[in-house]
Amino acid sequence: MITSCDTPGLLPLSQALDAMRGVISPVTEHEQCDLMQARGRILAEDVISQVNVPPSDNSAMDGYAMIAADLQLKDTLELVGTAFAGIPYEGTVNTGQCVRIMTGAIIPNGADAVVMQENTAVSDVDPQHIQFMQSPKAGNSVRRAGEDISHGAAVLKAGTRLTPAHLSLLASVGISAAPVVRKLKVGLIATGDELVTPGNTLKSGQIYESNRYALSGMLEEFGAHVIDFGIVEDKRESLQRTFKEADTHCDIVISCGGVSVGDADYVKDVLQSIGSVNFWKVAIKPGKPFAFGKLSKAWFCGLPGNPVSSYVTFEQLVKPVLETLSGQTPSAAMLLNATADCDIRKVPGRADYQRGIYRTDQDGQLFVSPNGKQGSGVMSSIAHANCYIVLAQDAGSVEQGSTVHIQPFTSLAY
Repeated sequence: MITSCDTPGLLPLSQALDAMRGVISPVTEHEQCDLMQARGRILAEDVISQVNVPPSDNSAMDGYAMIAADLQLKDTLELVGTAFAGIPYEGTVNTGQCVRIMTGAIIPNGADAVVMQENTAVSDVDPQHIQFMQSPKAGNSVRRAGEDISHGAAVLKAGTRLTPAHLSLLASVGISAAPVVRKLKVGLIATGDELVTPGNTLKSGQIYESNRYALSGMLEEFGAHVIDFGIVEDKRESLQRTFKEADTHCDIVISCGGVSVGDADYVKDVLQSIGSVNFWKVAIKPGKPFAFGKLSKAWFCGLPGNPVSSYVTFEQLVKPVLETLSGQTPSAAMLLNATADCDIRKVPGRADYQRGIYRTDQDGQLFVSPNGKQGSGVMSSIAHANCYIVLAQDAGSVEQGSTVHIQPFTSLAY
């Protein structure tokens, strides 16, 4: 059967991703970044710990430190001191003795176990003697030096996008600033004579330009430095002038609009005149007229002008390019299985990213249904959805009760 994917130049999504990743080399410049400002940045080098974490054997709880073997013979030990976190007990625990110890305090010399205070009692006869209701093994409730991170171990690998948990991990080994890849410089351009900046009055035939607001927000979440070139009219000269200017300042240029086949769609022609087109048109819905190439210096991604198409192609095609360009370790999209709550229409030929709403029943089973109209200009279909329903390129319509893949929007967080 002939499908739309047989159209010459219509590239399957996986091949488009491979083609882009295969020609892009990561930027090499990096800088030191204070941990307080490092969330979302990409590590430029492996980080090797110069310390043990924890640095010393310490107590996992409030209780009493002692020699475990002593409690095989007796249940009462003499209290000889106290160990606090940051203020260790300086003496040595001998046979028949114990030390009151707080969580995180260093295990005193001679002791090899801790019993939590709930399993002990102060002697009614002598408060300097502690009665134990538990007979521990050596090592009980002791956190060993280096059990989390050992000296010389790799803490994080180059290419890691730093999360809040990563920042805490780096701080725990004494690092205050991390070596990170410099921020990508991304040029953003909207094209179209009909486009008007919000806040102005619309004339007949005009619409408000909205794509740059979504794209800029996603780029900033990614951690890029956005250079906004605004709205450019549908004229070859204007596009060429703006593309050349963006090329001198940016690592990658992203335009939205002007990549279709209309009489005023000049992006592809201008790109060819000053650079090269690697491919144009991808087997994805929405977003077929996606272009990838290079200006004289900067990489180029041309997104469709329809807002849903622009949004979807950024997430599914441009984000992987940005990851590669920044040296980030590739991240696979999180796909979950869900049961279709209704019939879902689909024509074979393109991978379809329908906007959906998933829910869970009382048993934790996932169910999903499309979120209203699925037209490429219906931005509310994304704004009020919580996932993509991901339908394979060769798949047809889905019957109610069938299993489908969903990609929760939370998995797209940067």
